[in-house]
Amino acid sequence: MTNSRIYLDHAATTPLRPEARAGMEQGFALWANPSSPHAEGRRARAALEDARARVKELLGWEGEVIFTSGASEAAALALDAVNAVHDVASAVEHDAVLRGDLPEWTLPVRGDGAADLMALSDESRPLELLVGDPENRSLVAVQHVNSETGNRQHIGFTAEVVHDNGGLLLVDCAQSAGKFELPRMADLAIVSAHKFGGPVGIGALLVKDFALLHPSGGQERGYRRGTENLPAVLGMVAALEACHQPYIAPEVLEPLDAFAEGVRALGGEWLSDRLSDPTPYIRALAMPQMSAQAQLMRFDMAGISVSQGSACSSGTMKRSHVLTAMGLPGELADRTIRVSFGWTTTRAEVERFCETWLDMARRAA
Repeated sequence: MTNSRIYLDHAATTPLRPEARAGMEQGFALWANPSSPHAEGRRARAALEDARARVKELLGWEGEVIFTSGASEAAALALDAVNAVHDVASAVEHDAVLRGDLPEWTLPVRGDGAADLMALSDESRPLELLVGDPENRSLVAVQHVNSETGNRQHIGFTAEVVHDNGGLLLVDCAQSAGKFELPRMADLAIVSAHKFGGPVGIGALLVKDFALLHPSGGQERGYRRGTENLPAVLGMVAALEACHQPYIAPEVLEPLDAFAEGVRALGGEWLSDRLSDPTPYIRALAMPQMSAQAQLMRFDMAGISVSQGSACSSGTMKRSHVLTAMGLPGELADRTIRVSFGWTTTRAEVERFCETWLDMARRAA
């Protein structure tokens, strides 16, 4: 058994793929401001537009692509620039979407983590939302794969309900792009490169039609201010091209089936048992008689990096808003950790984590 460090927080960031590093090096060699009219600038612009076309082809997106500094900026751009009057978001969205005084109304979720779409037509919602009037329409934000539980929303049905009610659908695909098929029925979609092995600090907002947004001036067809980061863009598209289906070989995650039985037998909670559509790459579980913070410290001492909630909120002391929205008892939510697996994860690493968790749980009993 190896004693090397095991990194099981791939939902927060994934190691850079060698293909992405090569793409970035190509971008550094070509570097010039893509907006400059001279020969170097024109070459950079050609490489940028070629990368844009490749991203669309790889994701099967027939609309437009706006490169951003990551998923958070893409979310902010969508919320600020979309031609919609109201903002609605599910209760389990990432903090980048649930920011400030947004949304105006929160779409509840069921105990299985699925968005309660019946609430969109329920009398309890504000009457001005989703009334079918293009001049008063709402933008509804729903995360494709949740970053804390790994639950996948039924985007096809969600889009049908939102569109039937005259709204626009924004889908946060940060955790699903490069792993699952992109939901093409979305009006806007968020992508983050470092979630599938690309560079940190690059992502994109996918838009079905520029008519859905009002421009703010600057670069990226006038929808974003700031010089395009060509090396990061080329690293992003190279990483996306390196993604394979399945994202992780099934045999790597095979030990989790027996492990889940062990978790249940010791009185722990395997959160996937509750979920409407659990995905294989993000798992949440609760250990009996030990807080998540204590678990994180003990795993860290054992050379295993895991997390409690998403990376953007795991440094805080507050309870997970995702688990709270699902109706988990507070004491159960406070004992829940998240593990996530990426393209570098090995079966031996998964086995070592499972063995360590079970040993910790037995000692705590």
